[in-house]
Amino acid sequence: MSKKYNVFGIGNAIVDIVTEVEHDFFEKNGIEKGVMTLVDEKRQLELMKVIDMQKSKMSGGGSAGNTVVAVNQFGGKSFYSCLVAHDALGKFFLEDLKRNGVDTSLTYEKCPEGHSGRCLVMTSPDAHRTMNTFLGISSFLSPEHLDEAAIKDSTYVYLEGYLVASPKGLEAMKEAKRIAEKNKVEVALTFSDPSMVKYFAKQMEEIVGASVDLLFCNDEEAMIYTGTSSIAEAREKLKQVAKRFVITLGANGALIFDGDTFIQIEPYKVQAVDTNGAGDMFAGAFLYAITHGHSYAEAGKLASLASSRVVTQWGPRLEPVQAKKVLEDLIA
Repeated sequence: MSKKYNVFGIGNAIVDIVTEVEHDFFEKNGIEKGVMTLVDEKRQLELMKVIDMQKSKMSGGGSAGNTVVAVNQFGGKSFYSCLVAHDALGKFFLEDLKRNGVDTSLTYEKCPEGHSGRCLVMTSPDAHRTMNTFLGISSFLSPEHLDEAAIKDSTYVYLEGYLVASPKGLEAMKEAKRIAEKNKVEVALTFSDPSMVKYFAKQMEEIVGASVDLLFCNDEEAMIYTGTSSIAEAREKLKQVAKRFVITLGANGALIFDGDTFIQIEPYKVQAVDTNGAGDMFAGAFLYAITHGHSYAEAGKLASLASSRVVTQWGPRLEPVQAKKVLEDLIA
């Protein structure tokens, strides 16, 4: 029997505020460049005072949120478990999910009081993205917010690595994985960011457990997690913790292990302006492809093309018409 959902995602519900900054902005304001840093609301408001908010753009975000939206845009069907507050940003986020056809059990009327999560995405002239995230009420995402019926009716459960930073989020990840494994649903995990692997290594190991069915990571995350200094070493060690995995290599494409062999995915050469969301897009396109009868090599090619398109523009997502164009271009 076919499942209702290709992907059940669980992750932070974040509204992205995307802005451009100069190279010296980070040093001037004491910001670690190129990674995601969790901050409190006071710190984020301080930063928002020193950037040009008039030139900033607001969009639905969150790592797994971007991925499940991508699955839908390519023609799949996904479900998202998350938590927003009963505020303007929460309403914006839920409306954005609905507009993209993503199902969720969360309704605005029943959202708790508080502040929804938001992420200040600072893009520098070298196309690197630096994120300062205030999780807000999303940090209280817990097992009670999961939809067990939707998990059972999914081909894949997709776990967002950022959740390991929250004790409740970690418990929600563990419970989602437990339900999935009990019901023979495949478990996919993304490490999300080098900082999650570096500073929350123990929690990440708890989630990986004996293994995961499919792991998404970039080259830096792969080497940090495995304690190695080369991709050649890291890929061999990852075989011990993931049945199959994808290592994205930025401008050098990606390396895929399909359970038997390694597949090198060639990059599409583009001029990147904003790398925010590239990994999320890669995972979304890849998950769409493997749940729609495509091989891992074909999925990698689609994911590489899709992520190359998203980095040529501002923001972590494509428009639906752009996603359709990616599919058309690949077939052509």
